[in-house]
Amino acid sequence: MDDLRLGVVGAGVMGSGIAQTLAQSGYDTVCCDVVEEVLEKARVEVVSGRYGLDRAVERGKLTREEADAAVARLHFSSSLEDVASRDLVIECVPESLDLKIKVFRDLDGLAGPDTILASNTSGFPVTALAAVTERPERVIGWHWASPAPVMRFAEIVVTPSTGEDTTETVRQVATRCGKNPVVVQDFPTQWGFVANRIYFAMIREAQRVVDAGIASPEDVNQLMTDCFNWPVGPFAMIQGATSGWKQE
Repeated sequence: MDDLRLGVVGAGVMGSGIAQTLAQSGYDTVCCDVVEEVLEKARVEVVSGRYGLDRAVERGKLTREEADAAVARLHFSSSLEDVASRDLVIECVPESLDLKIKVFRDLDGLAGPDTILASNTSGFPVTALAAVTERPERVIGWHWASPAPVMRFAEIVVTPSTGEDTTETVRQVATRCGKNPVVVQDFPTQWGFVANRIYFAMIREAQRVVDAGIASPEDVNQLMTDCFNWPVGPFAMIQGATSGWKQE
């Protein structure tokens, strides 16, 4: 697994964080996006963002040499072809099923027959993505949590067609990235797999509390972090996952 070459499609909050994690874990990684401004922001964030490589050095998580080596292993591109030539590609485009289907079709047509196509979807059926390819046995879900360089979460979603070797490859890559991979089954009739089905049930109840005037969103965040030792409360978690974690 050490010589695998990895690719990430999408350089937003999640995509850039995932690409950074792969590179600092020793993998030669290409991250692509169709918007040049997004690529430029990603280049900055992976180095100097709140969870970027410079901060990892400051915290003693990486040496300066290790951070520099990660930067050298991470490449940015506007070409999908550059990503499709990799051994494992992780799709991190916005959460639109139509868009993800298009990306999977395009990747399937460009990639070699052995390339694994993984999706970081938060809950769309992986079965639907596999169905538009000629390689359903090499299609899998790999759902990450934000911030990707920090969170150990790795929800590996398999369909009835996903091959055992595909699952094992992704499990090993996730483990090398410092994650704790848990394999779950795709359930196409219900959005969210495991983590998000439970999470959004909690969000719905938190919003009901606010709507009823029982507490403010800030109060809910504080109570949940104090009671359950969560790093952030439910409303803060939504903000961080969608717009990034601001520099402190």
